[in-house]
Amino acid sequence: MTKSSWRFIGLGVLALSLLADTGDAMAQNAKVSNATVAFLMPDQASTRYEEHDYPGFKAEMEKLCPTCKVLYQNADANVSRQQQQFNSAISQGAKVIVIDPVDSAAAASLVKQAQSQGIKVIAYDRPVPDAKADFYVSFDNEAIGKAIADSLVQHLKASNVTAASGTGVLQINGSPTDAAAGLIKKGIHAGLDSSGYPILAEFDTPEWAPPKAQQWASGQITRFGKNILGVVAANDGTAGGAIAAFKAAGVNPVPTVTGNDATIAALQLIIAGDQYNTISKPSEIVAAAAANVAIQFLMGETPKAETTLFNTSSRLFVPAVITAQNLKAEIIDKKINTAEQLCGGRYAEGCKKLGIN
Repeated sequence: MTKSSWRFIGLGVLALSLLADTGDAMAQNAKVSNATVAFLMPDQASTRYEEHDYPGFKAEMEKLCPTCKVLYQNADANVSRQQQQFNSAISQGAKVIVIDPVDSAAAASLVKQAQSQGIKVIAYDRPVPDAKADFYVSFDNEAIGKAIADSLVQHLKASNVTAASGTGVLQINGSPTDAAAGLIKKGIHAGLDSSGYPILAEFDTPEWAPPKAQQWASGQITRFGKNILGVVAANDGTAGGAIAAFKAAGVNPVPTVTGNDATIAALQLIIAGDQYNTISKPSEIVAAAAANVAIQFLMGETPKAETTLFNTSSRLFVPAVITAQNLKAEIIDKKINTAEQLCGGRYAEGCKKLGIN
């Protein structure tokens, strides 16, 4: 059985486990009423928070505690704004705060501040290494980094692309203030360092901003030209920035480029043949898990941990790698996105080739 098959099975098992947890929590939700829970997200550079994470969290909270109030805020990559939103959540009586930090180091003081007042803090997606949150819920970010790097390496080898002298790949990481980006970066190195494909240059993208990734990639295209065999980009936004840089430089075809998040834009780039892979991690799964943990805290219970990360009880989900070969099966057939969302305009022909109608 392939590693990717294990990933798919693992995700299914975890999803079933989550459903079981949901049933248990629903059976006891009469114990919780009229509580306030905050859901604080980090930025709007990625569309996932508005399109998937918050709707998923809100929907699960409504199932588990119809009378509970959810406070939602997005800091738009501003550390001070997130601190203000955190303080506002406390002043509005939040008993549990779910936070995806803009700056993982700066969030340590927020965790300690809340805990000193008896408020539970769930680190979400991005860990808080310098403070022990009450729980951490995320996809396995280190595994994501390794998976996208491994996928790129396997594709290059299958395509008989060899690393001649002076050739190699670019590595575009996420924000240097994001501990999850650090985990993805570690995973990418695990996949690349002994792959036989040297890293020509590496960049930590401030705020995960696609324009900054594009600007950096443009400079590397000028520097290395045809010696660039591929790009391991840590998410779909930075991948899109790299692809835009290659297109602006007139490079055709674009070298193999990875991504992460399975945004609509990235899936369409895969359909068009411009991006090689992405990571499907339905954020609703992690959001629902966070809601279940929040309910358990409100009931005075100790949520079950599967592992420990940064000294924090954690639950990590394993995602799936998506390429053109399995996009239909993993995205369309599983109803994560529809053909109508992906196949309009210039993507219609690509969808047809992939059997997406």
